[in-house]
Amino acid sequence: MALLEIRNITRRFGKLEAVKDVTLDIEAGEFFTLLGPSGCGKTTILRMIAGFDAPDAGELYLDGQPLAGMPPEKRPVHTVFQSYALFPHLTVAGNIAFPLEMAGLSRDGIRRRTAEALALVHLEDKGDAFPHELSGGQKQRVALARGLVNKPRLLLLDEPLGALDAKLRERMQGELIALQREVGVTFVFVTHAQQEALALSHRIAVMNEGRIEQLDVPEVLYSAPRNRFVADFIGTINLIAADVVEATRHGLRLASPGLGEIAAPAHEAVAIGSNGALAIRPEHLRISGHADRAGLKNHFTGAVVEYLFLGDVTVYKVRLDNGLLLEALATNAGPGRARFHEIGDRVSVEWRHDAGVFLPD
Repeated sequence: MALLEIRNITRRFGKLEAVKDVTLDIEAGEFFTLLGPSGCGKTTILRMIAGFDAPDAGELYLDGQPLAGMPPEKRPVHTVFQSYALFPHLTVAGNIAFPLEMAGLSRDGIRRRTAEALALVHLEDKGDAFPHELSGGQKQRVALARGLVNKPRLLLLDEPLGALDAKLRERMQGELIALQREVGVTFVFVTHAQQEALALSHRIAVMNEGRIEQLDVPEVLYSAPRNRFVADFIGTINLIAADVVEATRHGLRLASPGLGEIAAPAHEAVAIGSNGALAIRPEHLRISGHADRAGLKNHFTGAVVEYLFLGDVTVYKVRLDNGLLLEALATNAGPGRARFHEIGDRVSVEWRHDAGVFLPD
């Protein structure tokens, strides 16, 4: 039995259905992420788990027990918000101790548990500091310690890293992973940041307009998206319109308008005549000089219209001869200064026959 079972929940705000008949299970010890654009329903689901909001239909079960009618303060659940929601008049230790005081724990118990929580987030020397004396990352760690101090069954995290700058956000991601592994508490994480979700999660539910488009482990979501929304939302991808002209267990033969024939991986759910698009990641495209000899079946020519040097990689935008714009990623792994294909250069773009995934319309 899953730790948290969500069964056919729906939530309406007037005529708007924010969450539409969502069903999912979250396992004990899992780092589970609800990912999607603003307004897709992910925070509404989090609020229903926490008890701040109630579903109009459906049920939620924690450890097999229904949550309906149970007030937020009675649920073994804690929420960490993007704003941290720290009490400015309390010290760091006071903020962390607050849930224990509300629970009526003894003074010695509060002191011991607060010290443990401070050590867990490496803030042993900040117990007497006030929130305004802390950096953004330190405030975030205080909020996490307060969320974990009473050992909840679930820790809900609503865009908890959204207020941090890029470098600190990346460091906090590593700390979150280590913290979740150490304490073993189930994390339910809400974010609209795709890279963050991929880096942190055991499983991800990609949401759109109140529904789950796909639920899977990060590597499957990235390499085998189920539809165009997931393909386009997770990372960067090229979508090449094409029709299926041959389908075997060994692969697909596609025809793309103005481009010609494309070899693609097999897809058991498509038949000859299916319309759709080949979705292929920029890192799967190989870009080379126009005069270089073609080594792969999927080989096309065009011109560089833009490039972006990012240090370890360079991202190229290439306009193929039929007008299609593709994005290719080249690593700058060679010794010495990186060498670029300049804007206007004629280049070849190619990819393996087993790269990408065909997405039917």
